[in-house]
Amino acid sequence: MKTGFDPQNYIEEQSKYILERVHNFDKLYLEFGGKLIGDKHAKRVLPGFDEDAKIKLLQKLKDQAEIIICVYAGDIERNKLRGDFGITYDMEVLRLLDDLRSYGLEVNSVVITRYNKQPATTVFMNKLERRNIKVYTHKEIPGYPADIDTIVSENGYGINPYIATTKPIVVVTAPGANSGKLATCLNQLYHEYKMGNVAGYSKFETFPVWNLPLKHPVNIAYEAATVDLKDVNMIDNFHFETYHEITVNYNRDLEMFPVVKRIIEKITGNESMYQSPTDMGVNRVGFGIIDDDVVSEASKQEIIRRYFATVCDFKKGLLDEEALTRMKVIMEEVQLKQEDRSCVLPAREYAAKLKDKSSDNETIAVIAFEMNDGQIITGKSSTTMDCCSAAILNSIKYLAGISDEIYLLSPLILNTIRDLKVNDLKNKITSLNANEILIALSISAVTNPTAQLAYEKLSQLNGVQAHCTVMLNKNDEQILRKLGIDVTCDAVYPSENLYYV
Repeated sequence: MKTGFDPQNYIEEQSKYILERVHNFDKLYLEFGGKLIGDKHAKRVLPGFDEDAKIKLLQKLKDQAEIIICVYAGDIERNKLRGDFGITYDMEVLRLLDDLRSYGLEVNSVVITRYNKQPATTVFMNKLERRNIKVYTHKEIPGYPADIDTIVSENGYGINPYIATTKPIVVVTAPGANSGKLATCLNQLYHEYKMGNVAGYSKFETFPVWNLPLKHPVNIAYEAATVDLKDVNMIDNFHFETYHEITVNYNRDLEMFPVVKRIIEKITGNESMYQSPTDMGVNRVGFGIIDDDVVSEASKQEIIRRYFATVCDFKKGLLDEEALTRMKVIMEEVQLKQEDRSCVLPAREYAAKLKDKSSDNETIAVIAFEMNDGQIITGKSSTTMDCCSAAILNSIKYLAGISDEIYLLSPLILNTIRDLKVNDLKNKITSLNANEILIALSISAVTNPTAQLAYEKLSQLNGVQAHCTVMLNKNDEQILRKLGIDVTCDAVYPSENLYYV
């Protein structure tokens, strides 16, 4: 894979810039947007980007930083899901806590925002507190964000508790957008100034990249990734009016900037040092780009992946028609089509070929892997295993130089697992999924040298591109993601069943 980004230069530049910003204050509240760990989107659009760059940056600053995690009570109540991990926001908070601790980073507390004694949220709070994790609750402030006189008063931020912190950098992060990170930062600023401390606020948001053109594929890929949030990139008019320099931001930050600026000025009693949303940011990711052509092509491929994800989510009822229409407009804007993703046509053509040979009208599930060397490997569903399982086995056989006719797994073993699954566990889905096949492979590798040889090639699937002619179930999606395979799907259900799919 060609590299278009220098991760080491980025981390050095980014940490230096954050420390420069800290020098202006006794304490800096740093709102962290996007993912702290495993930023797959950034890795895909910026080839060479370290998906854990943010957490490594915090490790570099760990003696000076502590972390607050925000989560909106409403997201817990409605069991909002993280699409990438397939887990709810409350579970994502727990996962984030474990991951941050594993990196040796100090987590101060969890803040439940817009809390109004919601039942499921209260249970979650109890769970955290009984594991000795500090929990704070912030109420919804009437008139927020327009009524600044009420917001910056004892009836506004004053009704929410102050979170005691000890480090000069306080990172405020969350499991997703609209979790209350900004409000938490400003709430802390209010209390800091009441106590006579000089505190500041900055924002660390990787995308859009402020020093790339508005219509650069990297920035358009950000719009494609946030069609559900209705984010639109725009020229930062505040920055242009002040500095006569063209920079890029997005609609929500531009809309909120005058309000945020006035709130900060009312809290501090001084004119804000920030004249634009771009001023508020500390993101230096644009300075890590070393090959614009590579980055642009990678971003176009990400837009196509996001298109398929949007169409599938619409089919599942997770997105409205406005988001789907917006995604189609983005594809037209960049002059992309579905088939520009190299693994799409091979999957569809193989499925059509199998359909022609089939005597019934059943849906044909085929997945095509585009290997890192450009080779296409396919897999189809059967009564024994699903298409993902078949493609994984076929791919590692290809990588290991094992003939297609050789079995990696004994049919006797596969039939025994199927019997257990269907007869004893009463599972209505008879074919083995990717998780079950990989467990069988790992066991077989102990006694079968051929299976061991193929098993050792699993790590080489990282970076493989895949397309399936049907929508995959969550289990297979997660397995492919954990193997580092980027998969897209046609918006077709694998069967007429409503539950057993």
